[in-house]
Amino acid sequence: MKRRLFAHPGWLTAALACFALAGYFRFALLGYGTMALLFAAAGAVIVLYLLMPKWFRVALTAVLLAGTLLFLAAEYPVLRAAKGEPEREADYLIVLGAGVHGSVPSRSMLDRLHGALAYLEAHPACVAVLSGGRGAGEDLSEAEAMADWLLAKGISGDRLLLEERATNTAENLRFSFALIPEDARVAVCSSEYHLCRAQYMAKTMGREVFGVPGATGLSLLRLNYFIREALGMVHYALFGV
Repeated sequence: MKRRLFAHPGWLTAALACFALAGYFRFALLGYGTMALLFAAAGAVIVLYLLMPKWFRVALTAVLLAGTLLFLAAEYPVLRAAKGEPEREADYLIVLGAGVHGSVPSRSMLDRLHGALAYLEAHPACVAVLSGGRGAGEDLSEAEAMADWLLAKGISGDRLLLEERATNTAENLRFSFALIPEDARVAVCSSEYHLCRAQYMAKTMGREVFGVPGATGLSLLRLNYFIREALGMVHYALFGV
């Protein structure tokens, strides 16, 4: 088996490079966990192809093909929803929270806030529902952090409603809907890759919403999150969370 592994130095080098990249994305960068997992899996697959007998390689190929088709099926609606419909008029805009480092918005929260700010400036009659509780390592609730940022950008406080209990997307939506009249036109602002799942969740709660994207600023990070979101969609389809 050891001889078989070293009989293909080119493929062995590729596997080692994949493992090195996995370590880099995992330990040297923040927020690239999916890329790290992807490269680690690629390295493991290469090693298995080098070591395992033919029947195993055939079975593994079938599994990989099925997994790729499932991934593409899950990714398609994510990509379709990512553009959102920021030109449509809404009475309320639910802004989904993201992490806060102490009292400083995370990169994901800032991306969403920029999307929300652009929408609120373009639709001056719209009221924002800022949703997110206070988690570990956060000095204030996500809703309060978003309110502080929007107030500093010139959005009037009477256009901001704070929902400070939610700990996940489902709660973000459920608790925010409780603050919004049932006949209101509602939009949801989140990272572009997250809009599809948020809209599906809202539909299961009996509410129709359209998306307003908060574009992810870094291209490689955007790729990481789009890959992760396809896996999230599969998880949501299987388990409803």
